[in-house]
Amino acid sequence: MRPLSKPNIEAELSYAYLHAVAAHAGMTCHLSNSHQDDNGIDAVLTAWGPFENGGEYSEIDIKVQLKATIHTPAESDRYLSYFLKGVERYNDLRAETTAIPRILVVLFLPSNLEEWLEHTTQQLALRRCAYWESLRGAPKTSNATGTTIRLPTDQFFNARALKGLAARLSRRDIPRYSAA
Repeated sequence: MRPLSKPNIEAELSYAYLHAVAAHAGMTCHLSNSHQDDNGIDAVLTAWGPFENGGEYSEIDIKVQLKATIHTPAESDRYLSYFLKGVERYNDLRAETTAIPRILVVLFLPSNLEEWLEHTTQQLALRRCAYWESLRGAPKTSNATGTTIRLPTDQFFNARALKGLAARLSRRDIPRYSAA
């Protein structure tokens, strides 16, 4: 058996990041099966209320498409850029006809593999971080290979953000693509 390729290690670290954040937020994280993955869903997070400033729902599911990259994103004051390969995947994420909200989570890793992860007796540290965005309502693209997504720099994917998203969803407040 051969060792994992760099892209496969990136992907596995994105799953580890997602699991760690979901656990810290008190949510479950279920990895998707191949049928769900074919529809742009890598994992499903489940949260239970009561939610801070919550609404009528006491249980929330969030479908997640995970990506990881070592490419330094173009930055503005408010956004990081990420090129999402595959128009079909983009269209799955931007659909407005899904009952369960979907988000894109992109983990930005250092370019040097040796800096990705550090573990000692005191800590386990995964370098850099992930950001999330809802693509619901994003515009159609004419590019056949993919499209550039703008991830808000204030949508750092951490436990606080995830709890806030669940509270929003409990109020039927489904986030839309902020760069649309």
